[in-house]
Amino acid sequence: MTMYNPPDSKTYNMIVWEIVRQIPPGRVSTYGQIASMIPPPQSVEPPAYEKLSPRWVGSAMNAISGVDEHAIPWQRVINSKGTISLPPGSSAAHEQQARLLAEGVVFDTQGRVDFDVYGWDGPDEHWLKDHGLVAPRSLKKHSLNNPTQLNLL
Repeated sequence: MTMYNPPDSKTYNMIVWEIVRQIPPGRVSTYGQIASMIPPPQSVEPPAYEKLSPRWVGSAMNAISGVDEHAIPWQRVINSKGTISLPPGSSAAHEQQARLLAEGVVFDTQGRVDFDVYGWDGPDEHWLKDHGLVAPRSLKKHSLNNPTQLNLL
């Protein structure tokens, strides 16, 4: 499947923006984490959706107008590497980093954010259920000391 846009871009974008509005200051999410909360549209097979949906979220973020910019905390959405996806050195990349720094988000020397410290766990289960969404993938690394995780070593 080569669908570069969701079947109903307007509705998909509005869902993405509503999720992004839930990210609190000082926390970050990723395109993939946001996509993981949105069930696939009926016309899209789950494996295809899993591949396409982070790109769709990126398109939704790119579609934020100047009017909506202050109501949607776009700066809190970064890529799965923990870095800003905007072109390095661009004014938009500088703006995103400055906004995150102002919220207390720290970047390491490679320009990465530590998801274990600043990663968002997603909205609460009631909010998700009320909006027809699912629990997101975690951005945090699994600890060997986590008692709920099976240790294979």
